[in-house]
This record gives sequence, structure tokens and C-alpha cells, in this order.
Amino acid sequence: MHITVIGAGIVGLATAWFLRQDGHSVTVIDRRETVGQGTSQANGGQLSYRYIAPLADPDVLPKVPGWMLQADSPIRFQPRFDRDQWRWIASFMKACNANDKQRTVAALLPLSLLSQRLVHDWVTTEALDFDFRHKGKLVVYRDAAGFRSARTLIESRPELASQQHALDRAACLALEPAIAGMGADVVGGIHTPSEDVGDCFKLCQALARRMGEGANPVRFHLGHLVESLIVSGGRVVALRTDRGDIPTDACVAAGGVEAVALLRPLGIEVPVYPLKGYSISAPIADPAKVPDISITDYQRKIVYARLGAQLRVAGMADIVGHDESLQADRLATLIRETRQNFGDGVQLDTVAPWAGLRPATPTGRPVVDATALPNLWLNLGHGALGFTLAAGCARLVADRIAGRPRAVPDEEFTLAHSGASGWRKAVGASSR
Repeated sequence: MHITVIGAGIVGLATAWFLRQDGHSVTVIDRRETVGQGTSQANGGQLSYRYIAPLADPDVLPKVPGWMLQADSPIRFQPRFDRDQWRWIASFMKACNANDKQRTVAALLPLSLLSQRLVHDWVTTEALDFDFRHKGKLVVYRDAAGFRSARTLIESRPELASQQHALDRAACLALEPAIAGMGADVVGGIHTPSEDVGDCFKLCQALARRMGEGANPVRFHLGHLVESLIVSGGRVVALRTDRGDIPTDACVAAGGVEAVALLRPLGIEVPVYPLKGYSISAPIADPAKVPDISITDYQRKIVYARLGAQLRVAGMADIVGHDESLQADRLATLIRETRQNFGDGVQLDTVAPWAGLRPATPTGRPVVDATALPNLWLNLGHGALGFTLAAGCARLVADRIAGRPRAVPDEEFTLAHSGASGWRKAVGASSR
């Protein structure tokens, strides 16, 4: 079967990879001129398989008023005359409860561990080169309440407790001396030795090169804007682009935030809205003064990952619509935090800045599902975990299309289960 995948970021390319493995003829289409140019280009670089706490958290709501008054707040909201923005915010606030947080973690953990196995296959079996490092991750907390909440989450899930460790400040410094610059307000951290980092853009390039080789190569239509999906007889029969129509037997929408408008004329409403993030990539001047393991500053919502000869610094979530512009004050915050924490270890006069739109659902669970059209599937809404979840979600899509049992339970990733439960319903994720 000829399947067209919309989106040449890590999610779309991973989808194409597993569809090709199943013997399908695959075409990847994207409006950008090269692969990995959207949200995948310069994300945080962390592969967080076990630290998968969603942004929708009961601890978030009390902090919102203060964040609205901070110029350098980790979350920034710019109100717009945009129905989608307000609907997303209402759903997000509804999801900020312990029930939905536990439900999301329970659903994401098997999926992320599946991704881990598949990414390790890319590294060991396929020998794909993308600055992959298996060094672990330390989430640093600056307030006792946040640290206590993180410990409680670990203790509530035995599969996490066996792989994650709560460390006091002294233990954090002993594990990673480079974080001494974060100051005495660090109260503790959660260490996950099994986590990885990698350059998502380089992985996109490596996947595209490999899929273009050998028998049944994947075809790429880059620089093609998909304007609509052409439906006839209750099926998608072609994609209309600014360069002409592309016939297809089936289609997977994996194009992030841009897919929402594309799907709406077909009556498919996907609860995805952009959360704008930023990053800088700074050359490493002194490796001894830069963290060897990846670091997450929980309060600042900033992550640090060593990728080759650079330190990737990324963070923040701006709810500002589809604005992809680089905001000088947000980049200045990343530079300031990096200078305070690791300034002697990096060259901050030559940073490469980036901003991108993370396609997020209110709950933090992606949408990986079939649709009412029998040859149209969805792989959307991965938020800040797109790099982490891409391989696992791609495998789920391939399983669905093949009609075989899914590698992990996937009911929570359907459109029907994409909404928040709210405060009063019982905690629990489907095991089907």
C-alpha cells in the first residue's frame, strides 16, 4: 500500500520508518525544504523515558497568578481572539488534578519504554549517529513542595521507584559537581540513570538518509505545502499541495500543530495547540564545568543536555498562538541562567538561538488513532515529549494499520479518550 505521511519531523520520519519496515511504499511530505526543520530542529535533546510528568499538574495552578506577573516566567500567556486557545486552556486547567496526572503517567510509561527499546535499536542495530549519550538525568528542585510531590509520584508507581532515586542536595552535588553554580536553594533531585540524550535534528537526517537507501526507498516531497486532503467515496484519495495533487492509498497526519487546520474540514477536531519553546546551543569551552548527565531545572522549566561539542539549553512554554518568532527576552533568560549555572564552561557569545511550536494536548497524552475515514490515521500532540515518544507512537500507528495487536496499551491515546477526566473520577489507566 502507498501511504503518505504528512510531516518530516521526528514523529513523521519515525512513522515512515516503521511503515517501510512493514513493506509499504511510503512518501513523506513537508512544507519545509529539509527534514527536521520544525519542532525537531533544536529541542532540548532529552530522551525522558521514565521522567514523564505532564505539564498539567495540580501543583501548577497555584503558581499561575505569580507566573503572570513575572517577566521571565517559565510559562507565558498572551490572550488572543482564538477559540482554540481558550478551549485548550480550559481543558488544560481541568486536567490539572492528581487523577489526570496519574492517568497520563500510567499511559505514557509503557509507551516511553517501548520508545527506549526502539531508539536503542536505532543506535545499536542500525548504527544511526545523532550524538546519542546514555548518561542519565537529574531533575533538580529548588522548593521542598515540588521535591516532595516528585517523591510521592515515584513511590506511587513501583516501576518508577525501581529505576529512580530521590537525592538530597549533597547527593546531587556528589553525582554532578557541575551544578554547584545553581546555588544553595537546591533542595534535592530525582536521578534516573537510564535516561538518554541525543540531537533530534541529526536523528531526523540519519533516518531520512537511511530510508532513502536500498530497496523500496521512501520518497520525500519537501517544500510542498499540503493545502487539503481530497476525499472521495469516504476515503482519502490524494493530497492537494501548492505544487499539485499527490495520489495516495492512505495517509498519516503527523505534522504537529499544522495538522489541526488540515483535519478540521473533514470534521476531525484534535485537541492540539502550540506551546512555544526556546533553546540556545552554546559551544563547550571547558567540559569539566558542564554537566555530564542531562539536567532539568524543575522550577525554571529549563533543561541542559550535552550534545557533541555543544550544550543545548531549552525551556519555557509560551501560549501565544502560532507565533514562531524569536523573542529576545526569552533567549536572554536562557543565556542568563546558563551563565549563572555553567558560565565558565560554555561560550555564550556565539550561541545558536531557536524557537519552535510544540504540539501539545491539554492532558499531555498524544493522539495516536484511526479516524472515521478508514485510510486516515493520526499521530499528533506529543508536546515536549515528541523526541521521547516518537518511535513508540510510530510503532503504534504501524500496528494499527497492519491490524495487529499493539505493542503497548493504546486506548488512552485515542481521540475518544483525549479529554481530561476532572477531579471526581477514579484514578486509573486502561490496561486493554
